[in-house]
Amino acid sequence: MFRRSLGAERTVWLPHGLIDDRTGGHMDNVAAFVGPGRVLCQAVGDDDPNSGRLAQNRTALVAAGLEVIDFDVPPSPIRYLNFYIGNGCVIVPVAGSSNDRRALALLREAFPDREVVGVPGHALANGGGGVHCITQQIPLARAY
Repeated sequence: MFRRSLGAERTVWLPHGLIDDRTGGHMDNVAAFVGPGRVLCQAVGDDDPNSGRLAQNRTALVAAGLEVIDFDVPPSPIRYLNFYIGNGCVIVPVAGSSNDRRALALLREAFPDREVVGVPGHALANGGGGVHCITQQIPLARAY
């Protein structure tokens, strides 16, 4: 259906969202493309209950032939990977915590040609979402 309607060449399904994800497991909370064939993948330590789930996501991305960059900043109610890529910028929800600096630094490495800007993310996180959630693109459907 994606190929026929949108012209997608392939689809990669990730098996898991985060355990405490009130959205039902949205992908934009666990992985994000940063360029052609390059994807940031949420990673956590072995002591985190999401560890096995996120490792399975990583395995699926690698099996799809993608370059996977581990994003090893612990997810909080603010999901750093739920960012918006604009012309010349990346808008990132931040928590006002010590993890913000590391998250923004990793994103600046992934997007060296864009300004990475943190914005308060608590209001959106209360509903389970982030910046990416409220800026969803609407693809143009192909004619059948």
